[in-house]
Amino acid sequence: MRKKVVFITGAAGEVGHALVKYLAKEGSHNIVTMDLRPLPTDLDGLVMEHIVGNLLDKVLLARITTQFEIQAIYHLAALLSTSAEFQPDIAHEVNVEGTLGLLRIAAEQSQWRGEAVKFIFPSSIAVYGMPEIDQSKGLYQRVREWEWNQPRTMYGCNKLYCEMLGEYYSKHYRQLAAEQPVAVDFRSVRFPGLISAFTVPAGGTSDYAPEMLHAAAKGEAYNCFVRPDSRIPFMAMPDAVRALLLLAAAPHENLTRRVYNVRAFSKSAEQFRNRVIEAFPAAEIGYSVNDKRQKIIDSWPADLDDSSARNDWGWQPTYNSERAFEEYLLPNIRQRYADA
Repeated sequence: MRKKVVFITGAAGEVGHALVKYLAKEGSHNIVTMDLRPLPTDLDGLVMEHIVGNLLDKVLLARITTQFEIQAIYHLAALLSTSAEFQPDIAHEVNVEGTLGLLRIAAEQSQWRGEAVKFIFPSSIAVYGMPEIDQSKGLYQRVREWEWNQPRTMYGCNKLYCEMLGEYYSKHYRQLAAEQPVAVDFRSVRFPGLISAFTVPAGGTSDYAPEMLHAAAKGEAYNCFVRPDSRIPFMAMPDAVRALLLLAAAPHENLTRRVYNVRAFSKSAEQFRNRVIEAFPAAEIGYSVNDKRQKIIDSWPADLDDSSARNDWGWQPTYNSERAFEEYLLPNIRQRYADA
């Protein structure tokens, strides 16, 4: 008999690392994970099985589906925004083809089980594309899910298309078939910039904020790659994981959308820099603006409207800016580098 499991891709990444810990602590699921890398050693013993492999390996995915009954998929694996700009073809393969393959698996397993597989998909603020900073970013302070869906990065294009694929598999898959299949239960959150105390960011356009903090804690000089006035929304990693779990647990009948904005606080690069220097007075943080990355940040909203998530499934961030620093980021980052 197949073992019932929750399947997590990209489990060795920032969000996956935290999600595995939360689900393991909850203790009600068998967890199977997949990544190109081994799991960090602090996750040893928390999962039933970890698979080191490529999401595009169809033979490997077939083995997984024959071995396990998948109740839910948390699809976190992705090539992030800055990295995707250097390798757009590979980004499309990983971010789109990888997602499409998992949606097919979710559809097949839903039909076989006679019950929908939940497909939890982290999307991104990168799906937005605002044309002129002076005209639009200042005018539209909090952007809603359906506004400015005109991404200017490959990563944003990938994420927006995958949201649409999720809508299709939830509402229209095999719509011309004689027998209507059991639909996939696709649910997605659009994350702002994420900040983790436990993992160092790699490849994201919003990484300047956590990079400042980690560099200061290590006593290293850092040059921020965007202007001081650059402002986008952020979220502490525990809230990102909470958002995924809250959305996954929400009754289907309460949901009015498949894709939801979430946010916690919005800060400019200079505000973030000042807060880091307050915590680490000796920190050396300057600016060396990368014009290409700056243009990407300028195309993202200064903040997001997350009222649908609040109304439909009770979303409320635990960490505002000050609490994120005082109770999560600073104590854990100081401990991290004190032990190094």
